[in-house]
Amino acid sequence: MPFNLSEEQLSQTEKVLGAKLPSEYREAMKLDNGGEASTEEDEWEFYPIKDTSDRKRLSRTCNHIINETESCKGFGNFPEQAVAIASNGLGDKMVLIKESGQFQNQVYLWLPETGELQELAETFKEIEKL
Repeated sequence: MPFNLSEEQLSQTEKVLGAKLPSEYREAMKLDNGGEASTEEDEWEFYPIKDTSDRKRLSRTCNHIINETESCKGFGNFPEQAVAIASNGLGDKMVLIKESGQFQNQVYLWLPETGELQELAETFKEIEKL
């Protein structure tokens, strides 16, 4: 069950990532930290952003974007500058790419079998959050 997220918690994650997340994604996570989405191809479950504000929120965000990104790196073909933000339950990930010290607005599909990236949306706003 998604819940709101403070600017402070979001900023802590951005500090670890070394870059600011796209504004549309930031605003969506501040309203509902996690949740689901639908695209033409798949149903997606968003990874939350780590929230250490209390024990319950910390427990609910243990599968946060930084942990999930680290686990994706085990495949060997995960893009070095990517952060995993969602999964379709089949292994494919929705990712954002960092370029020149900031995360770009485009949202990509990463295919772990091949390492291929495909653009899903020009901006996070195009992703239909449920």
